[in-house]
Order: sequence, then structure tokens, then C-alpha cells
Amino acid sequence: MRGKVSLEEAFEIPRFATQTKEKAELYIAPNNRERYFEEILNPCGNRLELSNKHGIGYTIYSIYSPGPQGWTDRKECEAYATECNDYIAKEIKAHPDRMGAFAALSMHDPHQASAELTRCVKEYGFLGALVNDAQHAGPEGEEYIFYDQPEWDIFWQTCVDLDVPFYLHPEPPVGSYLQQQYAGRKYLIGPPVSFANGVSLHVLGMIVNGVFDRFPKLKVILGHLGEHIPGDFWRIDHWFEHCSRPLAESRGDLFAKERLIHYFRNNIWLTTSGNFSTETLKFCVDHVGAERVLFSVDSPYEHIDVGCGWYDGDADKITAAVGGEAAYKAIGRENAKKLFKLGQYYDCDA
Repeated sequence: MRGKVSLEEAFEIPRFATQTKEKAELYIAPNNRERYFEEILNPCGNRLELSNKHGIGYTIYSIYSPGPQGWTDRKECEAYATECNDYIAKEIKAHPDRMGAFAALSMHDPHQASAELTRCVKEYGFLGALVNDAQHAGPEGEEYIFYDQPEWDIFWQTCVDLDVPFYLHPEPPVGSYLQQQYAGRKYLIGPPVSFANGVSLHVLGMIVNGVFDRFPKLKVILGHLGEHIPGDFWRIDHWFEHCSRPLAESRGDLFAKERLIHYFRNNIWLTTSGNFSTETLKFCVDHVGAERVLFSVDSPYEHIDVGCGWYDGDADKITAAVGGEAAYKAIGRENAKKLFKLGQYYDCDA
């Protein structure tokens, strides 16, 4: 399929190459690191060639994980996020019909985050924000700032006013949590367990704490076909309705107004990034609808040829799984065109 849109594609500022290489040891295999470094430090390099070869018409870039969320000092974090945004805007400027970007944000302060997102959307035409889970703060990074509390309503209002999506992306574990939970099981860091654990906690917190009830037009994107949540739709919803909601009502506590699936059908989009499973894609589409799913690769952590090879090479099976050719094209590009209000881009009508 030509003209696919891919929207979880990472970069890092070249001056942090040493730091990038150190963190790559967490989840990049030794024989894959040279390719990884080339792609993440050079977003307009061979990934454009690979996009041409494998039918990606438009790529939306975002800062790698943990990005600003790993910077514990507020001023330094804000400066780094601004540098990231200025850098990627300059890199992609020559390719407006091929590339866009998500804003990197310091999430130490909702007012400053709102201002930087507004700047990036209005000055650079960025298509939303991508944030790597909770913001780390404090001397050792042991303080976690979540965005599901009322003080963050000003930020969510900004997302709604700008009408841009917010991508909640994973980050690696750090500090004492890393040592206690993963020191003895380091091969579970990343996609096997740790990434999904963090993001699922955060987005479910947003649901039960009423963020989407207060902002029914808020648009949130989750990668990797939902960070393990879809497989637990029934169990989570059952427990919410059987136990959590009655408990919250008896205590006078805030709780989600709607059933769990409502938010996944009205506020949340899922991407195929790093989860190239036709069976899992079918399961998600059956529950939330093909209109809530977006193709993506997750380069350079995943290979563009592998992600596109799955979506194109398994096209007949995927088409049958998602409900027909229109749904197949919707996931590949049409949903993204609508969500991001994309105009004409390379191969958009192929």
C-alpha cells in the first residue's frame, strides 16, 4: 500500500549521541545498534529512502524515550524540549509533503507545557505532542508527575483548543523502581512488560480520574495496539462496574462517568507500532472499530521493512481481519489523514 502514514518514529539530537548509545544497551541488540544509531540521529537520512521503498508517504517524528521526561531539573528539561522542537522543525523543513512532527514537552509545569505546545503548533505546524509517560522530578528522579490530576486541566484544555492529539508513549524504568523491579529481570525492560505497565497505569488513571469526562473532545493516542489494555477490556470493565464504581460512589470519590470501552471508541486511538500481529489487530478492531486504529512502525526500534512488510505482505489477511478494503486503507492512511487534518502529501491518493 502506497501513501501509508507512520507516526511513532523517533529521533534524538546528535549532540546527545553518547547518551543515546548508553541507553540503547537496555533494549537494542548488539548487531542492530549501528542501524539504530544511524536512524535515530539522522531522521532525514536513510529512513526517507526506506519510506520510498516501502510505501510510507508521510512520517511524523517524535523525540526518543525518555526524552524530556527523563530530565529531572525543570529549567534544563524545558530548554532541552525546546531544543528538540527547534531541531526537528529545521530537519524536516525541506520535506513538508513527507514529514511532520510531534512536540516534545517538559511536563514539570502544565502552564509551560501548554505554552510550548502552542508555540510548536502555531510556529512550526506540529501535529500534536508526544510525551514519554510520567515526568521524572526530584534529586534522584524518584518523583513521578502524572497528568491525570485537576492541575493538568489547563494543559488538556490547550490540546482541545488547538485540536491536536496527545501521544502517550512509554519510558524506561529508572532509579529505585528500576533496581527493585527489574535489576533481576532486565530482559523484561521495554516492550515485554515495563513499557505497557507504565502507560496503562497512566491512561487508566486519566479515565477513572475523569480527564475525558471533563474534556470529551480530547484525543489521545496509544502505541503498540493499546499497551496490553485491549486484552483486558472485559476484566477491567467488569471490575470497574462490579467493585470500583460502587466503592467510589459510597465514598463520594470521583470516578469515570462512562464504561471503559466508551473512551476507547471516542477519545483514544491505537497504533500498530511495534505490534505487527494480524490476530491482535483483528481483536482491537472488533472492540474499538477500524476507525480508531492507525498504522505505525516504531522505527528505529523496529525495522521499517518489517512493519511495512507485514502490512503490505499480509494485506489479504489483514483486509479480511479488519472488515474489508475500506477499513484496510483507513488504518493505513485515511484515519491519520482525518485525525491530523493532513493536506496533500506524497502518494496520499495512491
